[in-house]
Amino acid sequence: MRIDLHTHSTASDGTDTPAELVRNAAAAGLDVVALTDHDTSRGYAEAIDALPSGLTLVTGAEMSCRIDGVSMHMLAYLFDPEEPALLAERELVRDDRVPRARAMVGRLQELGVPVTWEQVARIAGEGSVGRPHVATALVELGVVPTVNDAFTGEWLADGGRAHVAKHETDPFEAIRLVKAAGGVTVFAHPGASKRGHTVPEAAIAEMAAAGLDGIEVEHMDHDAETRVRLRGLAKELGLLVTGSSDYHGSRKSVQLGEYTTDPEVYGEITRRATGAFPVPGAGGV
Repeated sequence: MRIDLHTHSTASDGTDTPAELVRNAAAAGLDVVALTDHDTSRGYAEAIDALPSGLTLVTGAEMSCRIDGVSMHMLAYLFDPEEPALLAERELVRDDRVPRARAMVGRLQELGVPVTWEQVARIAGEGSVGRPHVATALVELGVVPTVNDAFTGEWLADGGRAHVAKHETDPFEAIRLVKAAGGVTVFAHPGASKRGHTVPEAAIAEMAAAGLDGIEVEHMDHDAETRVRLRGLAKELGLLVTGSSDYHGSRKSVQLGEYTTDPEVYGEITRRATGAFPVPGAGGV
């Protein structure tokens, strides 16, 4: 089985619609794909309706969190999307995205960049607006060559000249909320140091004690040394190890299925989940 547990659609900051994403996942030879848009479950229905035969969909989300001043992302799988407390927290984070993006546009304008809110809103479309949309605007304007090049101290990285903070969930609260909604939690790309400061291993150990299920190890932002270190940490803490593309369509160079999760780990994730169940493809529309 080929299993990719971290992808994004136009419901947040990917460039494939949810329907296109599942079709492309099947074409890439995947057996299982997780839809994990930022702080939203809005893409589920379209993805399920288009799900090809032979492909299983795992519903999920990538939650924006912060601990001791460091931003981090928590992947949540197979939770009940209508559970009131978790839904309210995701909506709180999502509702803060527009004023935050507007503020980043303002900071860029102060720095002499001719970006406009209308340009960023056009790029975001119906998705949950975020830094990748602002970064895409910088690419369109020729300020940076790629989206990744916008995520530096010069521009949009944490602490960067145009960075603006947003509401982010305490990770311990995220774990509690997801568990209460029947879901499973995995710390996304914990060693992605080129994105900014990373969470100390001691804090990851505290999260494990609080019920964190796993960490994402096989990821484009982890070099070989980081992967070895994280695997050792996962073994020490009794955490599951996942691998995922973190696919964003044409917004990033990584392809669907470029990094994958072991079938036994996927099986354990589905065994632990009680809020929702994987959806087998029925042929799509």
